[in-house]
Amino acid sequence: MLTKIVLTGARGSLGMSLREPLSRMARELLSTDIAPAPEALLPNETWVSADLAEMSQIDPLLEGAEMVVHFGAVVDEKPFEELWGPNFMGAYNIWEAAWRHGARRVIYASSIHAVGMYPTNAGIDTDVPHRPDTFYGLAKCFAEDLGRLYWEKRGLESVHLRILSCTPEPQNTRALGTWLSHADMIRLVTRAIDTPVTGFAVAYGVSNNTRAPVSNARVPFLGYQPQDNAENWAEALFAKAGPADPQDPSLACVGGPFAAIALGESGVAAIKAMGRKD
Repeated sequence: MLTKIVLTGARGSLGMSLREPLSRMARELLSTDIAPAPEALLPNETWVSADLAEMSQIDPLLEGAEMVVHFGAVVDEKPFEELWGPNFMGAYNIWEAAWRHGARRVIYASSIHAVGMYPTNAGIDTDVPHRPDTFYGLAKCFAEDLGRLYWEKRGLESVHLRILSCTPEPQNTRALGTWLSHADMIRLVTRAIDTPVTGFAVAYGVSNNTRAPVSNARVPFLGYQPQDNAENWAEALFAKAGPADPQDPSLACVGGPFAAIALGESGVAAIKAMGRKD
């Protein structure tokens, strides 16, 4: 059992799902978010409200941590200046504080948007060069490169999880390929923590979907074996879907609607306007 895990972004939907399983992997779980604590904490959980952009608030939290599960960020496309603090500086503050305090590994919630402009039918793996679709995706590229730098220059391991569409159920036909169930998300984070040696690694956060547009074939050492498949919802989703436009970049690129929006405009708003929830 680990001595201490730090979880950032703990009030987000994925962070809230991770709190209980992470608490079982360590004697102490320190959860943090800019938002206040939930009403109930786990028996071995401590909560600290902190701003990722402020090193003075982040550095003390990582004292004694073996693993940092960094899921904190603005989770949408915004003007660059709005992402600079939480998404860019926040990543630097986590890696620098983790290194200062001797943490062993950072597990980072990266995103498909780091490579979002690749064609959906390209069959990309984890070795393709970055190809971000937004400033949000650019921040994920920055953190992935930061993780490689800290591994190669300072020996701090990191596993970067390029999450696609993590929802309780697949919401549309695109999600037949991109869906990541919450249960598989927990399996992936668990493997990123309990694998003995990772160095710098990238893995796609996707379930065992028949139509998955990405491949984890280059990272079998993580032992990630997703159990869920969006194909179980295929018949119902196709029945309610309209005809697909092959020129629509939200379908033609792995980044989905984020590949179609203008830089700085909300991808989440575009998804809602299109009647999507992925």
